[in-house]
Amino acid sequence: MNYTDRESGTAPADELLADMPLPADPKTIFLGGLFALALLATAYVASEIVLPMVFAFILKLLLQPIFRFLERLRIPRALAALVLILALFGTIAGLGTAVSGPARSWAAKLPEGIPRLEERMSSLRGPINTSQQFLQQIENIGATGVQPDAASPLGGAALLATVFAGTRSFASGLVTTVLFLYFLLVSGDTFLRRLVEVLPRFSSKRQAVDISQQIESDVSAYLLTISIMNAAVGVATGLVMWLTGVGDPILWGTLAFLLNYAPILGPAVGVVVFLFAGLSSIDTLWQALVPAALYLAIHIVEGETVTPLLLARRFTLNPVLVIFSLVFWFWMWGIAGAILSVPMLAIAKIVCDRVRPFAALGHFLEG
Repeated sequence: MNYTDRESGTAPADELLADMPLPADPKTIFLGGLFALALLATAYVASEIVLPMVFAFILKLLLQPIFRFLERLRIPRALAALVLILALFGTIAGLGTAVSGPARSWAAKLPEGIPRLEERMSSLRGPINTSQQFLQQIENIGATGVQPDAASPLGGAALLATVFAGTRSFASGLVTTVLFLYFLLVSGDTFLRRLVEVLPRFSSKRQAVDISQQIESDVSAYLLTISIMNAAVGVATGLVMWLTGVGDPILWGTLAFLLNYAPILGPAVGVVVFLFAGLSSIDTLWQALVPAALYLAIHIVEGETVTPLLLARRFTLNPVLVIFSLVFWFWMWGIAGAILSVPMLAIAKIVCDRVRPFAALGHFLEG
């Protein structure tokens, strides 16, 4: 029975209950909740190792179709994995090198552009100052003692230490991700074979293979579709920035491409960034608003029309739960969590749809 039958009301209620049984024992619900909380606590506390593992697994799903193609060309798995990883991170390094110059140029112009922005947004200065004073009063409630001076040498040293620690953590996470990704590509099927071997019943073995194949097929198609559409958004945004006079189309196109991986949050940040870019580089006020408006139009066409049509045949997700997942994983893991939130939610739905005790949860995740 498919979801169309269930949602159209043609299926009897007893068949729905049989297809999606709810746990009747309170102990099962209680223990399941404790297990879920333990997993989330582990993911939060051990994020330095769990996040690279999850990121490597998602990248493996993204690269899996290309990896299968290289295998059909009789290329050894170890060499194919190495070529894919070098191509992926070589492309990332190339884009970083291409945008580093324009990014430094815009960063250098930022101190001069802030007074100009304040002047052009003078009508909003009153409400902004009032909000800042209100927030400052809230922060000062209950505060005692001398507040540290942000411009003191100690504050500068603390800032440098924070930046150095963040850079070191990023480098360590990148190396761990590359290591995990390489071995997942080379021997990722080994885990599935061992799992099938230890499962006791043939039906369980078939179910494990079906879930694995469905995750690889659907999530790989989702990631490839999203990546292609994000690249199209990046190209269109770069063209818009060039035609409207903002300049540096590679910088803004790359930024739009990356921001589009974080649903809702990324495009919202993009609108603000392109608004400030337009106000900083274009003299006429209405023309300065055009880049942000065109970027928003591109996102609406892509995010609300084209991409949903392309992905509707694979799966649809509850948009409210997508937002909850985005906010939760952003709180857990930051920007990386926001990027991984939708693929992880899609994987959870695929598993729940094919494991009978979780069928009700899979139906709840349905869009």
